[in-house]
Amino acid sequence: MDNRPPDGPAPEPAPSRRRVTRALVGGAAVLAAGGASAWYGLAGRSEAAGDPDGVGPVTLATGRDTTRYLRGLLADWNAEHPDQPAELVELPEAADEVHAQLAGESAAGGSRFDVLNLDVVWTAEFAARRWTVPLDESDFALDSFLPPVVRTGRYDGALYAVPFVANAALLYYRSDVLAAAGEQPPTTWAELVRQARTLAPAHGLAGYAGQLSPYEGLAVNALEAVRSAGGDLLAGDGSVVVDSPQARAGLEFLAGGVRDGWIPPEVLGYREEESREAFGRGGLLFLRNWPYVYHAVGAAGSPVAGRFGVVPLPGPNGPGSGVLGGSGLAVSRFSRRQRTARALIAYLTSRRAQYRVLTDGGLPPVWADLYADPDLTARFPYLPVLRTAILAAGARPGVPQYQQLSLAFSETAFEVVSGRRTAEAALPRLAADLRAIVG
Repeated sequence: MDNRPPDGPAPEPAPSRRRVTRALVGGAAVLAAGGASAWYGLAGRSEAAGDPDGVGPVTLATGRDTTRYLRGLLADWNAEHPDQPAELVELPEAADEVHAQLAGESAAGGSRFDVLNLDVVWTAEFAARRWTVPLDESDFALDSFLPPVVRTGRYDGALYAVPFVANAALLYYRSDVLAAAGEQPPTTWAELVRQARTLAPAHGLAGYAGQLSPYEGLAVNALEAVRSAGGDLLAGDGSVVVDSPQARAGLEFLAGGVRDGWIPPEVLGYREEESREAFGRGGLLFLRNWPYVYHAVGAAGSPVAGRFGVVPLPGPNGPGSGVLGGSGLAVSRFSRRQRTARALIAYLTSRRAQYRVLTDGGLPPVWADLYADPDLTARFPYLPVLRTAILAAGARPGVPQYQQLSLAFSETAFEVVSGRRTAEAALPRLAADLRAIVG
């Protein structure tokens, strides 16, 4: 597939996309009217259940293991548990395809998957639809985890997914450019804008890129901006609060960057990889992206190797507000070997396994003390900054209807950031749509 950035602004979302969003919103209104029972009605064979005390061979269903670290972890488990081996079932790499396959199997009451590796934003949906089972928190070393990631595994007061991988975005910057100008990396939006406007063009660079194509990445980028400005999508009680001056300020910050040129128009077509490539080939002063980028752009032979650093995301008056990523491990309600499934999760979230999640997989672990381990910080210099970012980050809305909410928000955010509508004009309609979605 050709992943090169487009030559200009991304096209306006097609009418079919708008119809899909409206259909989802309409369906969500029906669900809201039915309350929780309406969600349970989507569970397919929800009356079926597996065996909570069953032991034996199990499967771990996950998105594609691109760094192949899971094979080594499961090989060690299998050597220690020959009568309860774990098989890796790799699904496609794209998150929406992984979700579709996990949801399809669960809705049918299938027992093919025992342990599900769930994106943190799927925890609530799978729990509300009774596709996963609540877990006993005493079975896992949760007190050793970074506190924010533990919250991503809970729904309605119970633990449904044990955190497996943590994540939060970082601001990558060209350290050589800032050093030549005698400047420090930005800690506020005003500093970011000034440096992107002045230092970047002086060195033949574009100013800033995030992920502004209309998909989940834009929903995260936009939510970071909205929360950094003091706004949000939903309040703590679940009420919709997106139509606020703070939310407008957050979206207009990104829109202003595109309008003023320090965010180049091609960023409207960027996802994670397109933006990583732009920074890695030496074309950007600043990049908002995830920790995996660090080694990808710092490898030997990279045009920016040894010439970049990372800091937490800035906000209007100081540190900004990040959004938690990552995944958690859940037990399928339909698994016939749930005792073994729970034991496998405890192993995969143990300290020794989490050490290898980082060293073999290059993924952020959930154990807090690993971020201060001298050997690890020497190998992964971004760990202290990442720890700060994770501790300051907030979860995305933990509602079962998150998929619909995200689609509506990313479409609206794209309209605003691309300059097709103002935040003032777009947010009232978005607020109405979100009320229909979450009830």
